[in-house]
Amino acid sequence: MSRWQPDARGRLERAALELFARQGFAETTVPEITAEAGLTTRTFFRHFADKREVLFAAEAGLPPFIAQLMAEAPAELGPYDTLTHSLETVAATRFDGLLDYLIARRAVIRSDAGLRERELRKQEVLAEAIEQGFLARGVDEATSSLVGRMAAVVFNVSLDRWLDLGGSRTLLDLMREHLAITRATFGEASER
Repeated sequence: MSRWQPDARGRLERAALELFARQGFAETTVPEITAEAGLTTRTFFRHFADKREVLFAAEAGLPPFIAQLMAEAPAELGPYDTLTHSLETVAATRFDGLLDYLIARRAVIRSDAGLRERELRKQEVLAEAIEQGFLARGVDEATSSLVGRMAAVVFNVSLDRWLDLGGSRTLLDLMREHLAITRATFGEASER
């Protein structure tokens, strides 16, 4: 094993995903992942707390990124336009080149109840980050909470649909479509 080969983290992520897909998440061990990547278990634990983290670590930066976008959005934007601006920026900038990886990752997550639970927690963290972003902008607590949860749902539905379509449409287009549906639906409901 060569200690100094570049991109240890990426190699571990690719090896883990390949093994999870081939032999199952529960059946795959950390030593198998490191052997597949040509690295040591010590290197693995420098990058990840456990084998679940291989699937979720890359997305840990998403909630702070959205919170930053919300903080930097023009002050005159209302909650919906701030949300639209932030989600559209994420869709346009964070997912290039990841379609195949995300399709394979989703299949692994769907195959394991513990991973599905972890995925739900990740969605809740995203909703909380958006809620905190709205609170920091002076939006009331009820609106911040409701819009934060709605935004996480819109984001996840758009991402799932993008994966289902195999990238035949862009994530940005789907995000815009789902945000428009949400706006139209809630607008109609408030008019009734």
